[in-house]
Order: sequence, then structure tokens, then C-alpha cells
Amino acid sequence: MISSAILLSAMPASQSAGVMSIESLISDLAFILILGAVTTVFFKLIKQPVVLGYIVAGFLASPNFTYLPSVTTESNIDFWAQIGIIVLLFSLGLEFSFKKLLNAGGSAVVTALIIVIGMMVAGFSIGHLLGFQHIDSLFLGGMLSMSSTTIIIKAFNDLNLSHKKFASLVFAVLIVEDLFAVLMMVILSSIAIDNSVGGTEMLFSISKLAFFLIMWFAVGVYVLPSMLNRTRRFLNSETLLIVSMGLCLGMAVFSVYCGFSLALGAFVMGSILAGTSFAERIEHVTTPIKDLFGSVFFISVGMMVNPGIIMQYSGPILIISAVVIVGMMVFGTFGMLVTGQTLKVAIESGFSLTQIGEFAFIIASLGMSLGVLDNTIYPIVVAVSVLTTFTTPYFIRMADPVYGFIAAHLPRKLHFLIDRYAKKAGTESQTGLLWRSIIKRYTWRVLLYSSVLIAVCLISTRWLLPVLIEFSPGWGQLICAVVTLAAMSPFLVAMSYPTSKKNERQILISTNARFDVPLVVMTFFRLMISLGFLVYILAAIFSWGVGVTFGLALFILMVFVFSKRVKKRMRAMEEKFLNNLNERELRRSGRNNNIVSNLHLAFMTVGYGCPFVGKRLLDSGLRSDYGVSVASIQRGGTLIAVPSGDTRIFPADVLSVIGTEEDIQALLPQVEADAEPVGEHAAIKSSDFKLTSIKLSDTSPLVGKRVADSELSTRYSSLLVSVMRGDSFLSPDAGTVFQPHDTLWLVGSPRLLSPLK
Repeated sequence: MISSAILLSAMPASQSAGVMSIESLISDLAFILILGAVTTVFFKLIKQPVVLGYIVAGFLASPNFTYLPSVTTESNIDFWAQIGIIVLLFSLGLEFSFKKLLNAGGSAVVTALIIVIGMMVAGFSIGHLLGFQHIDSLFLGGMLSMSSTTIIIKAFNDLNLSHKKFASLVFAVLIVEDLFAVLMMVILSSIAIDNSVGGTEMLFSISKLAFFLIMWFAVGVYVLPSMLNRTRRFLNSETLLIVSMGLCLGMAVFSVYCGFSLALGAFVMGSILAGTSFAERIEHVTTPIKDLFGSVFFISVGMMVNPGIIMQYSGPILIISAVVIVGMMVFGTFGMLVTGQTLKVAIESGFSLTQIGEFAFIIASLGMSLGVLDNTIYPIVVAVSVLTTFTTPYFIRMADPVYGFIAAHLPRKLHFLIDRYAKKAGTESQTGLLWRSIIKRYTWRVLLYSSVLIAVCLISTRWLLPVLIEFSPGWGQLICAVVTLAAMSPFLVAMSYPTSKKNERQILISTNARFDVPLVVMTFFRLMISLGFLVYILAAIFSWGVGVTFGLALFILMVFVFSKRVKKRMRAMEEKFLNNLNERELRRSGRNNNIVSNLHLAFMTVGYGCPFVGKRLLDSGLRSDYGVSVASIQRGGTLIAVPSGDTRIFPADVLSVIGTEEDIQALLPQVEADAEPVGEHAAIKSSDFKLTSIKLSDTSPLVGKRVADSELSTRYSSLLVSVMRGDSFLSPDAGTVFQPHDTLWLVGSPRLLSPLK
């Protein structure tokens, strides 16, 4: 074997330097990972968060600790740490999902907004009082406004509080804070470039971010779930890992191309994939990568710890830690009270948020990379994070005693905070709920279609028009106008239609005679937006005179001539978009598989806490107690079609269950208690095993046979659900005789069932 020394001597100087660079890169990585392994094992032993172990490992590997060798080149660690930030943000996106944000409700959004604004102001103010520069104080406020998801989850699990009501509210607040953190990174980046806070520039940055988020979200949700489902049979663990990381890095690069950060693109891609039925598998296969590169990032944070600076700034560290703890308690509790939670829940929530974590380090790294953050801020923030992390469990335990003290000394006028406020806040009339639904539908439709239309206009005016004019000077403008209008017309017409449904308008008529006024205003506003887009694009291609004249004429033509066909097409597109958005939930609940009467086919993963684990299907009570039938069991790579009553249920089995929506919703939490992420074979391919129908011809082999003699389960691996004879559905039993022209509804493989026709 040729030694590395001989190989290096035989190489040109440039290649030799490259090999040495690679060797130093690997040696630095090996050194910090070995230290990380030792420290994390120790911190596990003393039952402390492993994040602190990584920070300690970073300190031991840094030049600030002279008793051990330090890394040879800090830029090597920066390289790995940047990958760590990308993977961490991708993983946070996988846990985020826009569906979770919608389900989090107004309470989480308002509470998170109050916390972020309050802590930003507190951090900015305390920074100025401590003598920090203007931009340093601004970044400090951003770092102090984000609680640590990792630390809170760890504390709740250790204290066995995850099942409490306040815990679910805290998780919802953390989800919204993640989104605010991403927005804050974009704003702080734009501010740091000019080293000033400009209202116009900030508004432009926020608008640009909102536009690209909506566009990425719309395109991703519409395209990615369908693409993944079509290639499902090829997506084993290896392939899914390559696909998901490719999408993550690809979106990160595209984000930079659009003027944003790598981390933002990774977060957006994770949030898009979080709504697909592959989310658990993607999270499962990418967890090792997240753990590896995430640990390198936190180790790089620890390398910034300087004991000399910490001792020098011990006063500011204690002051900032106190601001974090008190500020999070006050703003978190106040936010929960404002949104209608009881005093007990509000105090428990506020006392759980008393720390800073991952995003504080990411924002600090952003400031350092932009060269606008003072070098002393980083170790101060790390010290504050370590200190508040240690105190978090103690403050969570203090919540109940503090509540008891406050409740005992609360003035009589404020006693409504204990009980009635939450009940009053949670009560809303049917009309109010209906208006909320209409306004929500109206808002997302206007935002979504406006973003698509803006994108079409930008592509047309900046790319298509110059190319066509150069290609055909005489006809280029006309061709560009025709192509652009053809692309815009479906979205223009769809935006012009009312968002309220006929039955909703009837309900509003019966409750309020003046219901039509806001609906008319909403319709007028949408029409003006659609007309504005049409006039603008024609004016940009030709002139304002042409835009106004022909724009109005074309708008009237599209609305009244092509409306029915376009409306039908856009309804199909909207339905596909919403189905993709809710794909995870729809697959679990089976709400889209209601082919037979009120029956649904749903897929659910058996958790380790499921009460049926180890039992035979015959003894599980699934049919007698819940009214459902098990059509198949996916166990690893094996599909058990139409399992017998003696088949036992094991953790990680994927059950395909047939029942009514009410029965399935009652069963889901029981089956999926403490469910683990599904493996590569657990996602059942719908084309292989699904709810399907066959119509019996006169020559069908089933005609004249009883159900008991049909061998449907043994020979054809299928489960008979219902028989449609004429216009009515029959509930077949063993003695039911099949007749010609019966339509059989079965769960099984369409390929295996085709001979029965």
C-alpha cells in the first residue's frame, strides 16, 4: 500500500495542499465528534440536555481551552456548522407544517406575537442600557425572543407533562415562534446590510418574503405530494433519503438565488414535506443526518465560549438571564390570558418558556457571518442559554405553587380569570363561525391567486417579452400578450367568483338581513384586483391606453363567456391542492375514501401504547366496540390481506380499517398511542390494495354462489364490504347469493379481483 507521505511527495504542490486540506477537514471533524461523544455520554449520565454537552465539547476543542489540542482550522468547523444549520432548519420544517399552523389557532399566534414583540423591545432596551451598539441590541432582542423547542420538549418528557393541556398550547406557540424566527432572520439580514432600520426597506423585505413563501408553498403542495405518490413503490429508505435531502438542498440553493438565506429554503421545503404522508418516514431517515450535523453546529457554538469574556461580563449575563426569565413569564402568561386561557394554564405556559435556545445561536451565527455582531455578544448569549436551560425544569415545577399563591390573593374583580374567561372566550355563535370560515377562505384564495398572478407577470415582463421581441420584433408583443393572458385567465376568473357557498348564503339570510353588504364589498374588492392585474400586464406589454381599454373588455368576456368551464377546472385544482395539503390527515382518517355509503377506508399505525397490542383480532373488540373491520395489516415488507381472527396486532403494524367517520375518529387515538415513525414498507400503495368496486356480468364465476362459498378472502385476498343491487346497498351475510349485475364493493387488489367481473 502506498503511504500518504509517498503519495503527497509525488503530487504537484497544489494537489498536495488540497489533500492536506482534506486531511485537516477530516481530522478536525474526528476530533470534535470524539469530544462530543464523551461529553454527551457524561451529560446523559447526569440527566442533563445533550445540547449542553455539545457546547462543552466545543469549548474543550477551542483555543480557549489550553489543556487539550484545538482544531487546526476553524473554517473547517464553520463549513460543517453551515450544513448543520440547513439540516436543523429542514428538520424544524418537518415538525412545523402549514397544517399545524392553521390548527394552532389564534391563541398560539397572538401569544407568540406578544412574546416576540415584548422580548424584542426588552432585549433592545437592555442592550442599550448595557452599552451595546444599536445593531448589537437589535440582534440581542431577536435572540432573546425565541424559546428552545428542544429544551422544552425534553423538560416536558422528563417531568411527564406532555399530556397536560398547557403543554399542547406551548407546543403550538413554539410552532408559530419558528415561523416568526425565520421572518426575523430575513428582516435582520436586510437591516444588517445597511446597518440601519429603514421602514420602506423592511416593508419591502417582508412583502418579498410573503410572496415567495406563498409561491413556494402553493407550487410545493400542488406538485410534491403527487410526485412522491406516483413514485411510492421506488421509495425505500435509501431513495427517500436521497430525494428528501436533494429537495432540501435544492430549495436552499434556490432560496439564495431569490435573495434569501440557505436556512430559509431548507425550512420551507421541510414545511412543505411535513404535510405529505411521507413526513414520518422522511423525518425517520433524516434523523441521523440531523443528529450528526446538528451536533457539529452546537459544538461550533461552544467554541465561541470564552471564560475570560464570561467572567468579565458576568454582570450583563446575569441581567440578561433575569430579563429572559421574567420577560418570558410575563409576556407568555399575558398572551395566554388575552387569548382566553384560564389563569392556571396561562401561568403554566409562561413558566415553561423561560429559556433561549437553537434559534438564538442561529441568529447569532447570522450576525457573525454578516460581520455586524460584536464578538463578545456570542459568548454572552451562549452563557445565558446555558444558565436558563438549567433553570427551566425548576420554573416549570414552580408554576403550580405560584398559581396557588396568586389565586389566593387575587382581587375579587379578577376572579373571572380563574374560570369564566376561557369559557366565555371559547363561546361563539354559529353565524360568527360561518363568517370566520368565509373570511379565511376569502383571504387565502386572494393571497394564493395574487401570488401566482404576480409570478406570471414577472416571468412574462422580465423574461418572455424580451425574448419574443428579439425573436420576432413585429409579433413579439402580441404573442407575449396571448401566452400571458392564457396563463393568467384561470386564476383571474377563479378570483372573481364568490368564496361563499349557496347554503352558507342561505344561513346568513336567515340570521341577518344585511348579510349581503360585506359579501358585496368582498366581491367588488376581488373583481378590482383581477381587473388590475389584467390592465397592468397589457399596459406593461403595450401601453396604458391599450391596458385599460382591452383589459376591461377581456375581463368581461372571461367572466361571462368562459366562466363555467374555467370554474370547473379551478375547482378541481383547488380540490387537489387541499387534498395534498391535508394528505397526512386524510390518509389516517379515510375521509376521502367514502365510496360506499358512509364507510371510509383509513390507514393507521399501531403505537406501543395501543391497548390492542398482542391481542388477536378476534379478541380486540374492534368490530364489537368500535364498529370497524380490519381489511389488511402491513407488517414490515409483508401485507396480510384480509387477516383472520387469529392474527395478532403488533406495534408498528399499519392497519387498513373500514368504518364510519365517527367510528374511525374514535379509534384513531387508541390505535396510534405512542406510535413510532413508519418504516420504508409501511406506507401501503393505494393501487395495490384499496376500496374498489366490480360489477358482476352474467358469466361471472360468483353468480349463483353464496358469500360463504365465494372464497373472496382465501383465493382473492379481499374483504367484501357491501353489495349494491339496483339502487340499494345490502349488508351481506354468509348466506347472501350473488346475482348478475350486482355491484360488489371490496377491499383488495384490483388486479386480483378483475377475473370476478
